[in-house]
Amino acid sequence: MNVHIPEIDRKPSRDEVRQALDLLRRFADGAAPAELGVLDADLAGLVQDVPQAYPVLRRAYPKDFSVDAAYKDTLPDLQNGPSSLIKGANRAIQHVGISNFRLPLQFHTRDNGDLTLETSVTGTVSLEADKKGINMSRIMRSFYAHADKTFSFEVIEAALDDYKADLESFDARINMRFSFPMKVTSLRSGLSGYQYYDIALELVEVAGQRRKVMHLDYVYSSTCPCSLELSEHARRTRGQLATPHSQRSVARISAELLPGKCLWFEDLIDMCRRVVPTETQVMVKREDEQAFAELNAANPIFVEDAARLFAQGCQDDPRIGDYRVVASHQESLHSHDAVSVLTEGSLFEAQSLDPKLFSTLFHVG
Repeated sequence: MNVHIPEIDRKPSRDEVRQALDLLRRFADGAAPAELGVLDADLAGLVQDVPQAYPVLRRAYPKDFSVDAAYKDTLPDLQNGPSSLIKGANRAIQHVGISNFRLPLQFHTRDNGDLTLETSVTGTVSLEADKKGINMSRIMRSFYAHADKTFSFEVIEAALDDYKADLESFDARINMRFSFPMKVTSLRSGLSGYQYYDIALELVEVAGQRRKVMHLDYVYSSTCPCSLELSEHARRTRGQLATPHSQRSVARISAELLPGKCLWFEDLIDMCRRVVPTETQVMVKREDEQAFAELNAANPIFVEDAARLFAQGCQDDPRIGDYRVVASHQESLHSHDAVSVLTEGSLFEAQSLDPKLFSTLFHVG
């Protein structure tokens, strides 16, 4: 009797390996997904063009799972990854951050103490060319650390300091938008109601220099001087009743607040009312409507007039440095709007305009 002892340590030949692989593939061709699922991962990887069974994963949310420091260290963080992960041009980014995170904030006012207003916050920082990205949530966390305080530019500066340090950035910006209520009395009837003003506070730091800006949208009626004269000509020469055209108009006043100066929300609103007194009305009876018609006739303005009047108001206030006036008269005569832009100083100087700038001045009440 012959006894054959297998060569346990013998290296398989190339033909034997090919035969084994062919056998594995024949098995995979006729195997059910469940059979493929039990294959060793290394073996499954040798089977080409055969779909692998998807691993069975738990679908119930693990309510009791808690994260410790060791687990947190295993989490991927692509935003803070190496510069080798950067896509596109090797360029610094001037603004990167988050926009329109909302929260109720308390503001000082000149006339009515402190008010709590729903506020939309935009926070951005600069990003160096060799950094992949920023941790966006740090901006919110830094801002929330100050959310219980009554806001002033000093508090905004503290919030900016915090997230600038957290994100290791050179430049940073905060913009806060809200609707500010102010009680307005009618022209003749004595009624009163609340007018709401779109206001934004902006703090900008570039190259170590900080600048504070207040933005205000002021809504008014503009009566066309030319149309007014033509209407009066028709009455005088032909006894023809005619009315001049006027329209709801919006001006966005952006005023830099000089260091050490306090410009209240109400102060900027009062300035606008003084130079262009035809502000749209809240509460109106017949005597108020007649008064408003008389007020418009006494203050007819082209859009060029409006820009210069608001500019004069800014120039006359020693608390205001650079400024910008953007005005839009949303014509009732034409199918288009009449617009103007007037700037003073380097802060608002620009050769190019956002193509949708003027459409943002449309007042919806």
